[in-house]
Amino acid sequence: MTLAVIEDCFARAEREGRPVFVAYLPVGFPNVEESLRCAHAALDAGADLLELGVPFSDPSADGPVIAQASYEAIAHGGSLRAALEVARALRQRHTAPIVLFSYYNPVVAFGEERLPRAMADAGVDGILIVDLPPDEGEVLRQGARAEGLAIVPLLAPTSGSEREAAILSSASGFIYYVSVTGVTGSAAAPLEEAGRHAAELTAKSGLPVVVGFGIDSVEKARQVARVGARGLVVGTGLVRAIAAAKGGDAAAAVGRLVAELRGGLSAAGPVGDAASGAASSTVG
Repeated sequence: MTLAVIEDCFARAEREGRPVFVAYLPVGFPNVEESLRCAHAALDAGADLLELGVPFSDPSADGPVIAQASYEAIAHGGSLRAALEVARALRQRHTAPIVLFSYYNPVVAFGEERLPRAMADAGVDGILIVDLPPDEGEVLRQGARAEGLAIVPLLAPTSGSEREAAILSSASGFIYYVSVTGVTGSAAAPLEEAGRHAAELTAKSGLPVVVGFGIDSVEKARQVARVGARGLVVGTGLVRAIAAAKGGDAAAAVGRLVAELRGGLSAAGPVGDAASGAASSTVG
């Protein structure tokens, strides 16, 4: 698996006139085995691209829902190594792109020089490191380029023009645009504004831009898509579904939620069609 898998995913969704649906799942929540089952369920239900969250003890970009899941995941075996093993197991059934979502500390602990080869061996297509500045991590970046893997950057409303230019210059695969100045799970994200900015960034960079943080319903997903975002990320809603299913079938809950969101997007009309829309269905 390589960067080309991500490019093909976005190209296929564009041909079909819809955004790419990105599902985020923390590895180890509620445990590693269930993480794998939930990931299979998300992909079976129509997620286009999977972000495997590497749990970290200081998840500064995450809101309380995902932060709590990270703490529990660490206690139940979640780690960068576990994420690689989950990806390896997923590759036995799925060809959809898989991206690791991590903080820099677990990458350094694993070994920057070793990680790109380990990712390629496990069938991972790229990595997004929340707190990696554009002028750091050159060993990792060189290794990723050598393996044909994507280094996906984050941009936020607070990114100035100079920093934005530096980030875009080293981006590959796609760009993750954070809809709010804050943490994941925000209920007050200005999603239409974020979608418009995502479209502008795509025009500047030539790379597809997905919007994350604060998307927890079909209607919110449509708000982002119909003004031009090429994709959207749902994380907190999926983590809530897993938490609510404790003692039950978490994978089934994930599958139902992904199917609902993905179905709502497919029925909403072409990406960038501001006239499209339907009744809201809140899921998180």
